[in-house]
Amino acid sequence: MSLMQVEKLTKSFGGLTAVSNVNMDLQKGELVGLIGPNGAGKTTLFNLLTGVYVPTSGSITLNIDGKKQSIAGRKPYDITKLGVARTFQNIRLFKDLTVLDNVRIAMHQNVKYGLGASFIHTPAYYREEKELLKMANELLEIFKLDNKKNDLSKNLSYGEQRHLEIARALATKPSLLLLDEPAAGMNPAETAALTESIKWLREEFNLTILLIEHDMSLVMKICERINVLDYGMLIASGVPEEIKSNKRVIEAYLGGEVNA
Repeated sequence: MSLMQVEKLTKSFGGLTAVSNVNMDLQKGELVGLIGPNGAGKTTLFNLLTGVYVPTSGSITLNIDGKKQSIAGRKPYDITKLGVARTFQNIRLFKDLTVLDNVRIAMHQNVKYGLGASFIHTPAYYREEKELLKMANELLEIFKLDNKKNDLSKNLSYGEQRHLEIARALATKPSLLLLDEPAAGMNPAETAALTESIKWLREEFNLTILLIEHDMSLVMKICERINVLDYGMLIASGVPEEIKSNKRVIEAYLGGEVNA
């Protein structure tokens, strides 16, 4: 079942077209890669899918629990509430909040108690807050951050901050998770561990995952399909073996014509 359909999606900044007529379909439960040379438009596409940018033209349709709706141009917090979460190429944690509070704050979009209950601290407020705290601790335990839950997030190592950002995204209870270069800055051992974590998270949380990554070994190992962007255009889409041997993809990465 299609979870997200992107049709003729375009984003222009003045005279520069960063994303041009992109068509993409994400099936429920898939783990899909999005690759391309630097400046190909990958993060711009993520920003369109998550409401950071408003498309110049084209459509984005989300289908979660059988409810189809357009999300093109909607605010990021609205899209998150509908079940789409993301991480960022450049880490964007609340650096002066604790590790635990970074996760808890993401959970509050789903609370059932109202504003009044939060002011006067009703029994319903305490019950739900207790449950949120339990869930936050469980997420931190998955990423081996539970022993640092009271540390400020800015004091974590780079790899730990990457893991915390994924934990915070999961705290919103997404159906679709967008990961923007999650292995950036990691050493080979950390990357290998992250690869296994992503596969496990997809199964454990029943996720559909769209992944931007420059580490080709990671992409080829875990992605079932790969989409390739170059100069804002989708130049190839297929299984890893097809992409590896695609002449146009090789040219995009290496430049010029490639001899057989």
